[in-house]
Amino acid sequence: MSTISSPALPEIPAWLRQSMAEVGPRWGTSVQAHVKQMVDGFTQVLRDAPKLGTVRRNLPYGTDPRQCVDVYFPQQPSDQPRPVLMFVHGGAFVEGEKDRTEEIYGNVLWYFARHGVIGVNVEFRLAPEHRYPSGTQDIAAAVAWVRRNAAELGADPNRIFLMGHSAGGAHAAHYAYDARFQPADGHGLAGLIVVSGRVRAENTPENPNASRVEAYYGKDPQVMEDGSAVNHVTPAVPPTMIAVAEYENPLIDVHCAELFHALARLRRRAPRFVWLAGHNHTSIVAHFNTAEEYLGRQVLEFMAAPA
Repeated sequence: MSTISSPALPEIPAWLRQSMAEVGPRWGTSVQAHVKQMVDGFTQVLRDAPKLGTVRRNLPYGTDPRQCVDVYFPQQPSDQPRPVLMFVHGGAFVEGEKDRTEEIYGNVLWYFARHGVIGVNVEFRLAPEHRYPSGTQDIAAAVAWVRRNAAELGADPNRIFLMGHSAGGAHAAHYAYDARFQPADGHGLAGLIVVSGRVRAENTPENPNASRVEAYYGKDPQVMEDGSAVNHVTPAVPPTMIAVAEYENPLIDVHCAELFHALARLRRRAPRFVWLAGHNHTSIVAHFNTAEEYLGRQVLEFMAAPA
């Protein structure tokens, strides 16, 4: 993985930093409104971000219109197969798009393409029309598609990394950890990056998205336990990196900490963990491809030496 010279990355401006500081401590009081505020702000900033490379859009991995991917190719040539970063967006199980705006979430894939990584932006089916385990099944099908088409994409099938945010993190981690949804030869992943992922399904009063969780999993506690990635930690799971924001949707950071503990207890060493100060549940992904590169660099380091 390498970086070529590019136009200057946009700074996160003072007005947007101030907005992050204001909504952060009260994030959970109006999640949807605060998400929109961050998406609108970062969309404006990211219009000045470099977009180096090419994109092939809406390539189908299944028969449903939402079972498709966009593939982002680096600008610089390579005579060697490239690593792949598959990104799965959030949306509380019932909404969300791989292109939430013209800038988000393509910003994540443009960032990695600029560093010599093939980016795959994954779309999946939504609740309530498609309930558990449809999201996990869609990630399984998308990973299988990348592996099957690796040669044509110029990708290294042995270096496929899966990154999921929020509900996308729930689907990504559940696929990566639950062998029931994997092919006979295993998950096929070099690593998993959980970014503010809902790795435990729950509908407690503390969760402002409880009704949306129920739209996907239903209300049966046993089904929620079955669909919670944190309950499927075994020696077979791929190397995992976890990142959370200082200001999260209530309980997401708690459950990610639970996953951190489960992995550390199993492997007798801590996995890579990032706590991103000043950021919230949306800005933790919306800021990719700006001048603030700490989290991006952490992911690239993890990809270079997953552990």
